[in-house]
Amino acid sequence: MSDINELVGRYLTAWNATDPSARAALVAEVFTEDAEYTDPLVSVRGHAGLAATIAAVQGQFAGLEFTPGTTTIDAHHNIVRFTWNLGRPGAEPLVIGFDVAVIAEDGRIGQVLGFLDQVPAGA
Repeated sequence: MSDINELVGRYLTAWNATDPSARAALVAEVFTEDAEYTDPLVSVRGHAGLAATIAAVQGQFAGLEFTPGTTTIDAHHNIVRFTWNLGRPGAEPLVIGFDVAVIAEDGRIGQVLGFLDQVPAGA
């Protein structure tokens, strides 16, 4: 389970990486080349699509950080689910969601299905 916890931690680090080069390196580290990411607002495939999605979210929510949610990471077989928060450090989160990720044979994420539980009006 510690490998899964580390992977989820690196996943959130990728979503927080504001430097384009660092973000690209983290995306390549965490996701397979053909990884799919789907949530209610976007569906992308591949490293370039993921990096662009992360950059767009950072542009929309500038200054906010992704942190682990309040629930325990749950995993079985090659599937993991976890919650996350998006907000200012030390403040109540503005966005709360959970993701279900499929882990590929190489230990990276091959697919993410994201869900938004709390989103501010107009976002």
